[in-house]
Amino acid sequence: MRSDIRNIAIIAHVDHGKTTIIDAMLKQSHVFRQNQQVGDLIMDSNDLEREKGITILSKNTAITYKGVKINVIDTPGHVDFSGEVERVLNMADGCLLIVDAVDGPMPQTRFVLRRALQLGLRPIAVINKIDRPSARPEVVAEMIQDLFLELATDASQLDFPILYAAAKSGYAIASLGDDPSSIEPLFEAILKYIPGPEGDPEGGFQMLVTALLYDSHLGQIVVGRILRGRVAPGDRMVRLKGDDAELFKVTKVFVFQSLARDEVELAEAGEIVAIAGLHNASISDTIAGAEFPEALAPIDIGEPTVQMTFGVNDSPFAGREGKYVMSRQIRARLINELQTNVSLRVTDTESADEFLVAGRGELHLSILIETMRREGYEFRVSRPQAIIKTIEGKRMEPYERLTVEVAQEAIGAVTESLASRLARMTDMRNDGSSLTRVMNSEFLDYRPLRGEVRDTRTGALVAAGLGTAVAYGLNNAQQRGQTFIDPGTEVYEGMIVGVHAREQDLVVNVCKEKKMTNVRAASADTAIRLTPPVQMSLEEALNFIAADEVIEITPLSMRLRKRVLGSNARHRSSKAGARAAATA
Repeated sequence: MRSDIRNIAIIAHVDHGKTTIIDAMLKQSHVFRQNQQVGDLIMDSNDLEREKGITILSKNTAITYKGVKINVIDTPGHVDFSGEVERVLNMADGCLLIVDAVDGPMPQTRFVLRRALQLGLRPIAVINKIDRPSARPEVVAEMIQDLFLELATDASQLDFPILYAAAKSGYAIASLGDDPSSIEPLFEAILKYIPGPEGDPEGGFQMLVTALLYDSHLGQIVVGRILRGRVAPGDRMVRLKGDDAELFKVTKVFVFQSLARDEVELAEAGEIVAIAGLHNASISDTIAGAEFPEALAPIDIGEPTVQMTFGVNDSPFAGREGKYVMSRQIRARLINELQTNVSLRVTDTESADEFLVAGRGELHLSILIETMRREGYEFRVSRPQAIIKTIEGKRMEPYERLTVEVAQEAIGAVTESLASRLARMTDMRNDGSSLTRVMNSEFLDYRPLRGEVRDTRTGALVAAGLGTAVAYGLNNAQQRGQTFIDPGTEVYEGMIVGVHAREQDLVVNVCKEKKMTNVRAASADTAIRLTPPVQMSLEEALNFIAADEVIEITPLSMRLRKRVLGSNARHRSSKAGARAAATA
């Protein structure tokens, strides 16, 4: 066992302060110059992470405290990115479980702690945000104890320390009565309670690939923890995946230090390293010494629960705004995503222009959509649907435990909406102070299909033809429902320009201008007062569209539209579908 290294993962539910804890650790370990401006959320370097305020990709950093190197693995907190958590936990020997001092343990807290305990990681619980006015650290400490009693795999896991922190203020304390000064008590706890890594440095080299990086000069770089042996530049290694084996020579070896990768001449068992020299590695591959190529067990990743189609954009505006628009380009990008996005599945369909993509949730898939859009891809996507499986002759669907926190006056509407989705209420509590709307879910298992979920959405306002929307046409449409676009927006037949107040779809001519009979009438048209259009995020749009609708995604635009654009063609398709259903 090495005494000079500690490998820890930071795990938590979303927004419980995990990344802020790492900020405080980095700042107080003197990683940065005294006058260096580093800001907050240092580890969330991805643009989408900063915009959404969540960690999407796991990341590595390292801090030195009292001569001991602490390798820190930052993991996502949202349940949709739990695949990221699963693939990196095997690099750690211990974990910091961060829990909000107000919220207490939440669905993702349970998931990540269960996985950590199953892997035998030694935990340290940190109750964060104790400086909030509504903080209840003593109550949350009891809740954490109960959670450990429920999830522990052996009695030794019940013996864990609890620290208290206010990460934004930069301090942690071992007991609630202590005077806060710095984050140092957390460093001390890591050294005291987290064991050093084990591994025989004299054995044949073994490492499981848990992350992939890319360098414009070095090419692909694989990241993992050395389980056995040593590695140095020039060593002959082999990449193992099932029956596939690739011989290669190590060109560079890096270790993590603060926010950088430092090149080294030698790294031994227990260290987390980045190795260059490969070309075709994937997550869960084994890297082994060429003399004794022994494969390791692959990472166990949970199955996806939601699927949707990605297809070539076939609207009248296709190819106007995208750089990559062809089916082979979209397919290649999706297949490439599989190398690092371990919870994703991509399947070809009967159509060469459409692919079935499955993931852990709508947010998981929407992040992929947004990433591809920013890279210049243009495509269309369908409504996400739960994956239905047949197990032992029975149709099964995924079940989740949903936790919703809403204001008192919204309880009725939320309950009604969930009831329409066949949800069953198991518990209701009133804390008397909830003013926010928070929703979190946790995948449980597959259970028998209960029935069809009722679609509570009303019909769509659908553009009648190609043209430019004008105030007069939009004003007429707003007499029938809410609109999604402004005057001056280009539209085409079949494009959804609003939501109808009634159940059925309605074709509207938003390009229709008022007939000018005199000067007075023309001036009156400029006085039209339109209600501001409804603006939806990508996640809201995915939740809005019906089964016969898709979203056109381009680097510049997001347009909702009918899958079949022509009104007459839609009518014929609807009648054919009704006949097929009646026959079945």
